[in-house]
Amino acid sequence: MRNNMGPYKEKLITGSLCSKKALVRGRVMAVMDAKLSHRGLQLIISPTRVLLSGEIHELIVTDEEDAGPGKAVNRIAYIGFFELEKGGVVAKGDKVTLKRKTIGEIVGFDETHAPNHLNIVIKSSKRKSGEELGIELGDKLSIG
Repeated sequence: MRNNMGPYKEKLITGSLCSKKALVRGRVMAVMDAKLSHRGLQLIISPTRVLLSGEIHELIVTDEEDAGPGKAVNRIAYIGFFELEKGGVVAKGDKVTLKRKTIGEIVGFDETHAPNHLNIVIKSSKRKSGEELGIELGDKLSIG
């Protein structure tokens, strides 16, 4: 089997992978209210993922400064699950907006539960759960 992670692993790509892309949109399907200090999520090395309309994925937040592709993440809070109404490409550095407020930016992706769903990990200075953020079922989410 060929290893296609070379460009990421060897840090051969400079600049932004996608110079232009459409916003990804969804709505909250489940609000979560839990935090962990030693979760051990292993972010994949790829800084991008394609999300398809109709898929459901999990949103997790960390306050770890060095979180990024290929790194382990321990300090997390669970935000919730969302369903994609408009799919597209999401990437490290994309802003995640809920209820018209930016809550963080993507730092990476964890495939622990794949193919069921993807864990999308965002970074914020405040590690707050979905409940603490006041998120409600049906709230609109955008990534881009």
